[in-house]
Amino acid sequence: MKHILAVVSQKGGVGKTTTAINVAAALARRGVKTLLVDMDPQGSVRFGVGLQGPYAGPGIADYLTGTKGLADIVRGTALPFLRVLLAGSVADSGDHVAYQALVSDSTRLGELLGRVRDRGYLVVVDTPPGLGPVVQRVLGVADRVLVPLQCEPLALQTTSQMLKGIRTAVGEHANLKLEGIVLTMFEEQNALSQRIAEYVRRQLPADLVFDVIIPRTAATVEAFAAGQPVVVRTPDDPASVAYGALADVLRARLVP
Repeated sequence: MKHILAVVSQKGGVGKTTTAINVAAALARRGVKTLLVDMDPQGSVRFGVGLQGPYAGPGIADYLTGTKGLADIVRGTALPFLRVLLAGSVADSGDHVAYQALVSDSTRLGELLGRVRDRGYLVVVDTPPGLGPVVQRVLGVADRVLVPLQCEPLALQTTSQMLKGIRTAVGEHANLKLEGIVLTMFEEQNALSQRIAEYVRRQLPADLVFDVIIPRTAATVEAFAAGQPVVVRTPDDPASVAYGALADVLRARLVP
């Protein structure tokens, strides 16, 4: 059985969505049947995979209300092994409060993700920043958690809050496990960035922090703007190579 991997961060701007997109794409490029799910009502995944438009079509929000079925919301991509479920109409309506209530109250999310996992997909879920009701619901149906941590002071200050929240969720859900923290937006020539990476490795157990570090590169930003994962658009870029290495580790752990 494959797994449901939630990508979670305490704050925005740490590379969470970029990580979710590129991990999913890198896994797909390695022949792993992968489903990328956008649970963030901002709906940013659609831009990073080139499915943006005046109206990106139905998605998770529409499935949870019962107005659309699974076949109506699954989207193909340029990668044969990658499928996407976008956020749906909430990304255009902007009614995040109603969406939070919908996700919290509905039992359909667990049914949906369980169905696609049982069909052989490794599910990668992009979540909103923080530990609000949508993230709590996702953690309740996921069995693995990946935490991107940007190599900058503010992101570091929120790590303890995030880890405390995840520990609480793990205590409440027997199948849930923290896969680890991946350092993102690392700048090799930036002394502060280096100090933060070193501090994280000193303060946290070695098995909690991935050896792979994702560097900050211009190609990553350009790829997102072009509607492509950087691992597809610029496969030789250092960030692409790093995401590929991260995908290799996750494939070894999560794919039977």
